[in-house]
Amino acid sequence: MQAGAMFWIVAAALVVVAGGAVLRPLLRGGRGAERRASYDLRIYRDQLREVESDLARGAITADEAEAVRVEVSRRLLAAADAEAAETGAAAAAPRVSRLAAGGLGAALVVAALGIYASLGAAGRPDAPLAERLAALAQARAERPGQAEVEAMAASAAPPAPEAPALPPQDAALLDQLRAAVAARPDDALGQRLLARTELSLGNWTASRAAWQRAVDILGRAVTAQDLVGLAEAMILATNGYVSPEAEALLTRALAIDPDEPAARYYSGLALLQGGRADLTYTLWTRLVAEGPPDAPWIAPIAAQIGEVAALAGRPVPPGVAPPGAEASDAARDEMIESMVAGLADRLAAEGGPPEDWAQLLRSLAVLGRQDEARAIWREAREVFAADPAALGLLRETAAAGGLTE
Repeated sequence: MQAGAMFWIVAAALVVVAGGAVLRPLLRGGRGAERRASYDLRIYRDQLREVESDLARGAITADEAEAVRVEVSRRLLAAADAEAAETGAAAAAPRVSRLAAGGLGAALVVAALGIYASLGAAGRPDAPLAERLAALAQARAERPGQAEVEAMAASAAPPAPEAPALPPQDAALLDQLRAAVAARPDDALGQRLLARTELSLGNWTASRAAWQRAVDILGRAVTAQDLVGLAEAMILATNGYVSPEAEALLTRALAIDPDEPAARYYSGLALLQGGRADLTYTLWTRLVAEGPPDAPWIAPIAAQIGEVAALAGRPVPPGVAPPGAEASDAARDEMIESMVAGLADRLAAEGGPPEDWAQLLRSLAVLGRQDEARAIWREAREVFAADPAALGLLRETAAAGGLTE
């Protein structure tokens, strides 16, 4: 028997069992369950028998027994009337219950089939967590490292224009700071000051060296801000690329302080570069909501949030446009189209990890280009035919975008 047929047999059996459990009380109506009045009648009859027993044993007098008989008899008559009323009301209940049960059963079957047709994937192979984590680890391991990207950026970049000379007084202070730090290489405070100064002057390599020295000196006393400072210098040195080394530093920083905003911003950037615009959207919109409006990460978020929202299929959060930004919708759409086209060209020429294919599927679906998205989905299934974990990720993305048949 084929796996697909077996799946439908098991699914049908589960629907029948679950439906039976839900519909059984409706089909039974009031039968099989003791009514409240019937229970009261049984109790009162037992009480009358106990009165006679107590009288025979001499536990109560004849007058006390008669008083109890009168009271219990009165309650017994009231319970008998209530039982008659309940029996009459329950007589029509089974017909109503069966009608409701039939409608509910049909609705359950239709709803189950509709939900599965939208979200399910019959015959989809297993995608164990271990395999998915291994695939993610492999994709991360294949990312270029910090030194490699810095070398590529240096060889590809045009000669940088000569930086404007510092005023003589500032240049003298900088020389004094460098000399003081060189004379006291184990002074973490001095290394921090030098790192921030070099960063402000655009000397990424010098800033990274100073931050690294400070982190090494501090050891276990290192702060989240120290780690973010080192990661930031590394990211700026690679023109915005978050290398695995920088990402590891951000992870350490967030382990020390989960609320560190700069670490959250750069972590969102790393997720965006890894094809998880949905997670970036969540991180960045929270940062914007927390503010303050003049925080240094607000402007770069505002400059990229339109692209992130389009990739994630979410609305652009209100109030995040940078001051004075008046880019038209046409210009924004042109930027998104260009980005999507670049991603499609790269995957066609060089291939890429399943996360990049999933990002392209989401982007095309958000842009309403369903035919192109379905073509990419077919191609992705061929590319990752031997990778169950990758197929699982891509199938989920395709289903979310309405691309599955």
